[in-house]
Amino acid sequence: MKAFYVYMMTNRSRVVFYTGITNSLMRRIWQHQKGQIEGFTKTYKVNRLIYYERFNDPRDAIAREKEIKGWRREKKNALVETMNPKWGDLSPMLFQHMRGSLASLGMTELAP
Repeated sequence: MKAFYVYMMTNRSRVVFYTGITNSLMRRIWQHQKGQIEGFTKTYKVNRLIYYERFNDPRDAIAREKEIKGWRREKKNALVETMNPKWGDLSPMLFQHMRGSLASLGMTELAP
């Protein structure tokens, strides 16, 4: 069964948030960290994964993404703190657990 992810990222200073959706969380985070996605995340150096949720139905993931995007900053902060109270970058953990999938996604190196 295919998985869909709603994820939240921030930059080093935690000034901005980005909420997105993907069917390959590892690939998408890698793309953000390598600056391969033009626009907001590249401009503001949004490269730290701070929160994610997994869904089986893409409609549920889309609805959740829209819900989170509609929230005020305080509510988003509280959501992040449920999974990640220290606001650490979760991507090293993600890449460590999925190391074997890197080559199949066309990624030749781990994110920093």
